[in-house]
Amino acid sequence: MNVQPDLEFIRQLKTAGGDTLKKCFQCATCSVACPLSTDKKPFPRKEMIWASWGLKDKLVTDPDVFLCHQCGDCTEKCPRGAKPGETLGAIRAYAYQQFAWPQGLAKLTTSAKNLPVLIGLPAVVILIMWLFSALIGVSGLHIPNHEQFAEHGYQHFFGSWNFYWYGKNIAFIALIMGVSALIAIISSWMGVTRMWKAMAADAKINATYRPSVFQFISRFLWPSIWETLQHKRFKECKTNSDRVSGHLPLVLAFIGLFLATCWSLIKNDILGLIWPSLHGPLWFWDPIKLIANVAAIAMLYGIWVLWQNRRKMEAEGRASNTFYDWFLIWEVAAVGITGLLAELLRWGGMPGLGYVVYYVHLISVMMLFLYMPYTKFAHIVYRTLAMCFERYRNSSFVQ
Repeated sequence: MNVQPDLEFIRQLKTAGGDTLKKCFQCATCSVACPLSTDKKPFPRKEMIWASWGLKDKLVTDPDVFLCHQCGDCTEKCPRGAKPGETLGAIRAYAYQQFAWPQGLAKLTTSAKNLPVLIGLPAVVILIMWLFSALIGVSGLHIPNHEQFAEHGYQHFFGSWNFYWYGKNIAFIALIMGVSALIAIISSWMGVTRMWKAMAADAKINATYRPSVFQFISRFLWPSIWETLQHKRFKECKTNSDRVSGHLPLVLAFIGLFLATCWSLIKNDILGLIWPSLHGPLWFWDPIKLIANVAAIAMLYGIWVLWQNRRKMEAEGRASNTFYDWFLIWEVAAVGITGLLAELLRWGGMPGLGYVVYYVHLISVMMLFLYMPYTKFAHIVYRTLAMCFERYRNSSFVQ
């Protein structure tokens, strides 16, 4: 076997959390300790060998890299302190950059030195749109008085216009967040498509026939999503079993906030056109509003648990302090804190400070959408795809 190591790849792994890679002496303790490793597809020993050899092409097409839940069981048992879980996390970070589009945006998320640009880009976009809103419609650049703030909340942040069928504020927010989400969707689609083809080619899969869209969803995608929602594999981990108490509330919080956002749009911009009394901020005791508030609290609780867990692991030497791991925690914390604080300021009748906090909230939400395919958040799509591929390669579709 002719091995041609990529030394630059090894250096990138070290900066992304795989700094202890060279301590591994391939004893296979990690594969024995891992509750998710199987006899036929053991990991992470083979990934540690490939990483030390610099075989990046083998690693980015290996579904086992993405099946790892980074629970820390392997790191806990490693006699050399090689932190295999951290190395696999660094490999995933590298893979997200390789599969991503556009590459320039992906590279911005790789280093803390780019943080001013990562924050400044959405901050400038939203500020420009806010300034531009003054040129369109009835009002713009307008801080409401207490009575207007109590009646409309943040629904006139970008002003208002006389077009009855679609509100100016929602039009501007939909444009900003829609474009950000579209970039994330296109990047994610291109990434998982490349990854699936690469995994299939590397595994030398000869499919007897292709599954239909319905078959793919029913047999591979939905079971993978359902398993994730149940957190089955998380619960198999022993060392960091408390991660479930942080990760699960976070997942449910995102689902709850997504449902609340959808209902708010339907209520204001569809039903509100028929029954004007429905137009306006959700009433405090509205069932969907209660779900949104509970979800916001769950988000803050979940991210606090993960924050404390990460700090504890780093203090005990079981994890490395990397921008890759902390950036997502900061992002989610910013979304939750600014969202809840903006609501509290609306209840307290403080429009000036409320608008500033809401502006920061929009920045944090745009960052979450725009950078999703390039940060640790990308595991939502890549790990799900790897779980689908795991089922697919063991199905009757593959000989």
